[in-house]
Amino acid sequence: MNFRKGRGRDDPEINLIPFIDVLLVILIFLMVTTTYSKFTELQITLPTADAEKQLERPFELNITVDAKGNYTINKQPVSFHDVAGFAAAMKSAAAEGQGAQAGKTPVVIINADQFAMHQMVVNVMEAARIAGYDKLTFAAQTGGAK
Repeated sequence: MNFRKGRGRDDPEINLIPFIDVLLVILIFLMVTTTYSKFTELQITLPTADAEKQLERPFELNITVDAKGNYTINKQPVSFHDVAGFAAAMKSAAAEGQGAQAGKTPVVIINADQFAMHQMVVNVMEAARIAGYDKLTFAAQTGGAK
């Protein structure tokens, strides 16, 4: 028996307000209970500086690379044609500058311009390897006002 002949059937509706309230409570709960921790990429131990003066200064070979591709060894301009030629120039500069420190392997200090291409620095590193100089370091400026 259908007592409602003239009226159509109403579609049921879902009441969203209690659903939104429950989701907000869950969101607040998750925000309060979540712990945030910082992850560092590298954990390093920085060296400490000694206040004593260095007793003996090592034999240094200062190599400068600028942004235009010019190389200098101990402030003397050197033309770069290939890595082997640059290694020979490093050996001759080391032989000239040793003096009292004869027989010691020099520490190669690379002073590269910040706009120098990486390949120029890699060329110096490869030349140092060919020349047999295994002590290599890079010079850097301390941060300051520009």
